[in-house]
Amino acid sequence: MVSSENTFTGWYKSSYSGGGQGECLEVARGHVAVPVRDSKDISRPALLFSADSWTSFVTAVTVGHIAG
Repeated sequence: MVSSENTFTGWYKSSYSGGGQGECLEVARGHVAVPVRDSKDISRPALLFSADSWTSFVTAVTVGHIAG
């Protein structure tokens, strides 16, 4: 984990995020590792994933292996 506020730039939310569920993540582009943080509390540390791990996770969610 690393500090979210100052370490990374380029944070964005998925275009699928929205509504009142309060379950949004933000991802920062342009880094070797993929930093992910809770969009409701950006002062908390970001989690870092390898690009391969993040791609596997997103693929699993997309094809329905992980419930959203």
